[in-house]
Amino acid sequence: MEKKNRTIDSHTILYGVFGDPIRHSRSPIMLNRAFEEAEMNSAYAAFHVKPEELGEAIRGLRALGFRGVNVTIPHKVDVMNYMDEIDEGARIVGAVNTVVNENGRLIGYNTDGIGYVRSLKEETGIDLRGQKVLVLGAGGAARGVAYALAKEGAGTIYIANRTKERAVELAATISAFTTTIAVGMDELEGVVDEVAFVLNTTSAGMHPHVEDVPMPVALLRPQHLVSDLIYNPRITRFLREAEAIGARIHGGLGMFIYQGAYAFEYWTGKPAPVEAMRQVVEQSLAE
Repeated sequence: MEKKNRTIDSHTILYGVFGDPIRHSRSPIMLNRAFEEAEMNSAYAAFHVKPEELGEAIRGLRALGFRGVNVTIPHKVDVMNYMDEIDEGARIVGAVNTVVNENGRLIGYNTDGIGYVRSLKEETGIDLRGQKVLVLGAGGAARGVAYALAKEGAGTIYIANRTKERAVELAATISAFTTTIAVGMDELEGVVDEVAFVLNTTSAGMHPHVEDVPMPVALLRPQHLVSDLIYNPRITRFLREAEAIGARIHGGLGMFIYQGAYAFEYWTGKPAPVEAMRQVVEQSLAE
């Protein structure tokens, strides 16, 4: 179905994404498609904002009356210093990726974890309540996802990291919401057999290092659901080998789409046109 070309006029509401680097971002393609599908007079662009310019960029957002922005690497933590209000989830996770401008009052949210869980549930049908979960990695992505899994009712979350201290630190935060246990990567053997669900939040296997895996695949079992936050490549080596031993797999593209969908919903108050968003991102990744 061909929609008429949208015209930017003096009523157009502006949005964007701030990052460094930013030219690789699929967010403008995805969100402009969402606004088009929803027939909204809005436009979304990518802005290359260097770390030392973040404060000025946020002041500019206020002054120019942008309705909102997404914030990506490396700004998700520092941007918190410029918010008037920070949502509970974002505060606990310690990172903001979505800013809503309510008439000059800037509110920071984190849609990564909730976006991931929504994608996981819709694409696999898993019921997380009471489940034992293994999260590989303890960085920013792990924080958002572990919090969202805990809020969703996961029974026990094991957090494994090369530097065990980081896992211990994150486990301390998440243990306010569910039983959380830190382990070193060398202690996985006993843990993996305990869990139903294994999730990679590290960058192991991401383009261009496509041969890397985050843990020994031989430890996985056919009864596992194995998930990866990486979406480039669509199916990482870790997922491919997990599938070969009979495990069910879940890739990271849905998280990217749903974190954008939640941002759209926070900004507009309308349900996001998820299918159109997924279609345009899949198309752009295939090109």
